[in-house]
Amino acid sequence: MEFKELGLDPQLVRAVEEMGYKEPTDIQKATIPLIRAGKDVFGQSITGSGKTAAFGLPILEKISHKGKIQVLVLVPTRELCEQVAKEFIKFSKYKPVRITTVYGGVAIGPQIRNLCDTDIVVGTPGRILDHLSRRTLDLRNVSFLVLDEADKMLEMGFIDDVKDIIRYVPKQRQTLLFSATISSEVMCIAQNHMINPQKVETDIYFEKSQLKQVYYNVPGGDKFSLLVHLMKQENPTLAIIFCATRRRVDMVAKNLQKHGLNVLPIHGGLTQARRTQIMELVKANKVKGLVATDVAARGLDIRNVTHIFNYDIPRTSKEYVHRIGRTARAGETGRAISLLCGEDHENFRHVLADRELEIDVAEMPNFQKLQFEAIRAEGSRFGGGPRRFGQGQRQHHSQRPRHWR
Repeated sequence: MEFKELGLDPQLVRAVEEMGYKEPTDIQKATIPLIRAGKDVFGQSITGSGKTAAFGLPILEKISHKGKIQVLVLVPTRELCEQVAKEFIKFSKYKPVRITTVYGGVAIGPQIRNLCDTDIVVGTPGRILDHLSRRTLDLRNVSFLVLDEADKMLEMGFIDDVKDIIRYVPKQRQTLLFSATISSEVMCIAQNHMINPQKVETDIYFEKSQLKQVYYNVPGGDKFSLLVHLMKQENPTLAIIFCATRRRVDMVAKNLQKHGLNVLPIHGGLTQARRTQIMELVKANKVKGLVATDVAARGLDIRNVTHIFNYDIPRTSKEYVHRIGRTARAGETGRAISLLCGEDHENFRHVLADRELEIDVAEMPNFQKLQFEAIRAEGSRFGGGPRRFGQGQRQHHSQRPRHWR
């Protein structure tokens, strides 16, 4: 099937094809006809599945430039806000509309000026509420409300903000909700704020045959040394190294840099200017690895990821699947490597509860123990393990603990 077979406006089809897309993805095939028919849609889909086009194209088909806000797209992060807006701009190449991004960490003045004459607003909940309280945002003409990455938005504590914002939007609207996972809070939003939503699910997170998943059992004091060894041995085109907290991200990134690895940290504590700069370096292939929190990485459509490293193990199998789904895409191969020490065992049991996952134990290589130094930031010393390790060789610890069976 080609995009033109979906019945979309030829101007939109032309723009999409010039972007290099010929065939719609599964989520687009299922969702676009429903949105064109005026249905509320509840879509379960991960980052990189093409959901921005799934809701963006049929929305653009139904609006024209009026200088009034007709579309509100709520997203959890600043990066996703910019990403969605850029996609809308590309899609509307031959059907001009005005698009404004609204998020914190930048000056509010330019946003206020742009909101006086715009058709589509893409924003984060906090800054949207800020504008509503200032009365610089008028949502009375909104006919499309989109909640993108809804599960992450609610996990970040925005549920009350989202509910408050919805009160400002007309009840006579089309509501589109997209989420990678379905939680009770997400279901609550769908049940209370959508009209007979049509549910669309895409369950292909990654191509199993193209993705090799392994884990290493390693004493906590040796986890960083093993990561350095594997990064140098595997030599990824681009790796994402997941850590549980911002502090851990900063520590791991700075220590990796000290050992000659070209990586950068990304998390919500960085300024928007710095985050934008980092993403530009990634797109220009000038970075070998991103050390990230789940929150920062969620919503970033990063291409050419060859390796996922779980420096800290996620709490659920769904989060694990979401992480590893960033590699082995479009027929390419990928590797997902988890580093387990004692504190990770309970989380890893939760991951292994998903019987669809095939994660093999890896034989421990010989590697040099390295120094790992705690990093000072904002006047405090980061925690997260021993500050210095001695030199020597690791012994093998490859047997899978019996209590994980």
